[in-house]
Amino acid sequence: MSHAAVRVRPGQDRASLYQDITDKIIAELEAGRLPWVQPWGTPAVQAPLAMPKNAATQRRYSGINVLILWGAVVQHGFPGQSWLTFRQALGMGGNVRKGERGTTVVFADRFIPDQERARAREQGDEPNAIPFLKRFTVFNAAQCDGLPDDVAIIPPPLPEGLILPEVEALIRASGADLRLGGDRAFYSPALDYIQVPRPEAYFEPINWHRTALHELGHWSGAPNRLGRDLSGGYGSKCYAREELVAEMTAAFTCATLGITPTVRHADYIGSWLEVLRDDDRAIVRAASAASKAAEFLMTFRPQTGAPEISGTAEDGEPV
Repeated sequence: MSHAAVRVRPGQDRASLYQDITDKIIAELEAGRLPWVQPWGTPAVQAPLAMPKNAATQRRYSGINVLILWGAVVQHGFPGQSWLTFRQALGMGGNVRKGERGTTVVFADRFIPDQERARAREQGDEPNAIPFLKRFTVFNAAQCDGLPDDVAIIPPPLPEGLILPEVEALIRASGADLRLGGDRAFYSPALDYIQVPRPEAYFEPINWHRTALHELGHWSGAPNRLGRDLSGGYGSKCYAREELVAEMTAAFTCATLGITPTVRHADYIGSWLEVLRDDDRAIVRAASAASKAAEFLMTFRPQTGAPEISGTAEDGEPV
């Protein structure tokens, strides 16, 4: 393959690479998934039953790379099993989209240093080869634009009726970069895009709307929008406060649109309690910020004004 490789030295780096791979497999097992059994047929995964291959060379990946690439397909919801390096995408007339993150695969090989060859010649021995690993970064064809038609992957269309037309119109009017796929939902402040699993990945698709509006709540807080503090790392109080704002934003927006989800997110209850116990005004501030975020999102609702969701004021702010 014409992959641009990074050679990993024997010893500690090589052991670290093996540990990285092992850690990923352990994480899959702890999540209740067998990484060598493809969970095809589940709503979250659209890729066909197949072995991963390099789209430029048509060579199939093997060994641990099969598990790594299958895992990436499941995690990100890619609709196909074709992979390319950055340079290969350019060579085929396409490009990797800005902000896309690659997947690391490995290649094991052996080489004979010149010094060892000289020693073997002098002593009449066979030279000893030194094993090494190469790391390659590859991208799924679905992460690329401009590829030839026989390589490009077009995600399957959403089944009709899974996304309420009013919500779909709101998202489109907002201009938010909302990407469907994968097995988790998040907003990337650095790259300003939202990732949400496809609606059919949910046991009850109505709950997709709540997740999408939650992430749109985070999106509303970007510096060029409402300017909230989105800098908190996972587990920090700043992160917990922003999650509380996004959670209430989703609740307020769902109520305004008449959407009744059947589940409630409980992931952050412990961190929310910690924030509220430390600051008796935290809930007031969070509710105020959530009202502003919901009102901001509802301005994108076609043919409607801002929702009446503001309450009484404290220090001039809606609560």
